[in-house]
Amino acid sequence: MSQTDHSTSVFPPIAFIGGGNMASAIIGGLIRQGVPASSITVVEPFEATRAAIKTSFGIDALPAATETLQSAQLVVWAVKPQSFKEATAPVATHTRNALHLSVAAGITTDSIAAWTGTHRIVRAMPNTPALVGKGMTGLFARPEVDAQGKALIETVIGSTGELTWVDKEAHLDAVTAISGSGPAYVFLFLEAMTQAGVDMGLSAEQSYKLAVATFAGGSELAARSSESAEVLRQRVTSKGGTTYAAITHMQEQKLPEHFIEAMRKAQIRAQELAAEFGK
Repeated sequence: MSQTDHSTSVFPPIAFIGGGNMASAIIGGLIRQGVPASSITVVEPFEATRAAIKTSFGIDALPAATETLQSAQLVVWAVKPQSFKEATAPVATHTRNALHLSVAAGITTDSIAAWTGTHRIVRAMPNTPALVGKGMTGLFARPEVDAQGKALIETVIGSTGELTWVDKEAHLDAVTAISGSGPAYVFLFLEAMTQAGVDMGLSAEQSYKLAVATFAGGSELAARSSESAEVLRQRVTSKGGTTYAAITHMQEQKLPEHFIEAMRKAQIRAQELAAEFGK
């Protein structure tokens, strides 16, 4: 597959190790783009998950690694960090010539290289909106991954939403803190806004609808605008007005500072995971 060839009609064989939510998000994105299910192999030990993959995509997932993995040009590691090392042993002997993509949080490419015997590795930090094609994924590639390999990764990850490459692997911990864990921050604020609406007399349904639409609309406005978030905020914050009253209270309570510190906690935890489950 050349750097510019994104044709799904000649899509190379791809194997997923793990068939959970993130694997399903990527598989679904690829199939929506026209990649045939016959190009996709899934290894998934849990019977219920294999059944779900069969129902959703028509793919007969394997309960364990077999020689059929030898044809895979890309191996996607979609396993939990604590299960990663154990999962590599039966797979690595069949996939040393493949490009490897990991979506496991905190597991470094050095660890993956030690476990798989290959250095052609890309590490990804996706997020759950990938399930609806609105994901944001940070990517890091080891030097051994060429332009052709990166193009393949962009096709695969691009099927789930947007992506960005980072030059240093350590920066993926920052990606984790911002976009990887970010959807949970949004949901927390949605909870708070919904409760505020209920406290003010609205129904929970009305409040939730207002909050969700506001986040979606605000995000879309920011995405389309050439102006910074600060400028956009200032445009809707008239001194002495209702928005001003709310924003002033948040700033007095140091909400931005607390929010930044919370994301630093996520970054630190990502680093701890690498140490805890790494080689």
